[in-house]
Amino acid sequence: MSTEIEQAATQVAKLRAQAEKISGPLADAEALLEAAEAAEAARRAVRASDYHREVVSTWRERADAAVRSGQEPRERFFDALSTEPWFAAYVEYRAARHKREHVLTEAQRAQSALGETSTVPEQRWYDARLLEDIVSHADKKAAELASEFDQELNAKRDAYISGTD
Repeated sequence: MSTEIEQAATQVAKLRAQAEKISGPLADAEALLEAAEAAEAARRAVRASDYHREVVSTWRERADAAVRSGQEPRERFFDALSTEPWFAAYVEYRAARHKREHVLTEAQRAQSALGETSTVPEQRWYDARLLEDIVSHADKKAAELASEFDQELNAKRDAYISGTD
């Protein structure tokens, strides 16, 4: 047994010597890595600070440029929208409201010029918004469809009850 112990002890001694031989360069490499990581973190912190200063000093110009970049697409959108028949009809509907305003204003001026008491009512604006109008119309049409369905259900029920189904 002592031979086995001597062999194992010799092997442990060799491995310790190798480990000590390697541990020096490993410790040096780890120190270099740590220093490189610290230098990189410092470099990134400086660059981040530079970046933030640049953002603070240029945000207005960049925001204005962003807004300007949307103007041409907005015009294209309005041009495309204007060619839609449904939109043209909606514009005519809205124009009729403005026409009424002009008629009322002209009548008020005429009464005033004649020294008459104004009997022309003030313009009343009923807020009309495209999306709300669309939703309202869609709800009306949906209610009509649902009413037709309800009538069909009632007819089926009545036919079943009367035995004529």
